[in-house]
Amino acid sequence: MTELERADTGQPSDADSSAAAGPALGRPWYVSLIFALVAVALLLGGVWLYARLKTPFPFFGTAYTPPITAPTFSGTDQNNAAYTFAPNGKTTALFFGFTHCPNICPLSLTYLNKLRERLPAAERHDFQVVLVSVDPQRDAPKQLKAYLSFFGTATGVNIPEPELKKVALSYGAGYSKADIKGPNDYQINHTTATYLIDQDSKIRLIWDYTQLPQLGRLQADLQEVMR
Repeated sequence: MTELERADTGQPSDADSSAAAGPALGRPWYVSLIFALVAVALLLGGVWLYARLKTPFPFFGTAYTPPITAPTFSGTDQNNAAYTFAPNGKTTALFFGFTHCPNICPLSLTYLNKLRERLPAAERHDFQVVLVSVDPQRDAPKQLKAYLSFFGTATGVNIPEPELKKVALSYGAGYSKADIKGPNDYQINHTTATYLIDQDSKIRLIWDYTQLPQLGRLQADLQEVMR
């Protein structure tokens, strides 16, 4: 059959078939590769975002999920001035202790001060340490000031009884006198947790005393909360 006859019968010629197939087969291989890479990148990005939303930051401390509002309290600080707890835009490490504590309290203050020093200079002002005394009988402001002078810029707070008991209970902390030898000769057993409170006054997590030496992991927790 001649080309003219094929045209008359409506059957496509070889040239027509090649022309029709051309556009479908004419995409360069690298364009397809680019499309595939973009699709993979979008898929991986979606998976990462989903995982990030579903899985919170892996805190070293025990996280509060959801965070709860830190109870407020008032007392007298080491400068004998009225004190009311308020973050004032700062992140706070708060714990309950006392100045006659033989080991846990001084070591806690030491580690928390070292943690503050690990922060970039511009961030140190935004982190504060607060010690609420569980021994208001002996921890007068003058005693608190002398004691805390060894531990950087921590704030000490004296809250008289029975208000102190209410404040401690509101944080889930406890304390009791032990090894009593006289009116001013005794020890105090107390909760060793440190509460990390963000600038919006939310308790985000707690560190146990045994975790405090691991400053690198504490710093990661702290900077995540500060962000």
